[in-house]
Amino acid sequence: MSERALRGTRLVVTSYETDRGIDLAPRQAVEYACEKGHRFEMPFSVEAEIPPEWECKVCGSQALLVDGDGPEEKKGKPARTHWDMLMERRTREELEEVLAERLAVLRSGAMNIAVHPRDSRKSA
Repeated sequence: MSERALRGTRLVVTSYETDRGIDLAPRQAVEYACEKGHRFEMPFSVEAEIPPEWECKVCGSQALLVDGDGPEEKKGKPARTHWDMLMERRTREELEEVLAERLAVLRSGAMNIAVHPRDSRKSA
């Protein structure tokens, strides 16, 4: 191509290729419906696995496949608490032993606990 043919065109945005003579992959139209009543079709390849839900084109909520199975329930893990994680590392007997040791240290006065000035005024 000569330089004059390219002058004034937007090569980045505009494609000069056409779809003539190209065989597209076989497609199927799949219909979805959202809870607000919007219905729309999405084209998918015949070989593609069809998702049971899709984002609605109109309102953005989750739309379900028309005449299809609902989405599979995902198994969620139960929330792990600090106690659960502690019990994974130690047995109850070990925890009782650690507690007894720490209480003995506190009761003996071997641990120097700094008293805040405000706390000393309350006891006086």
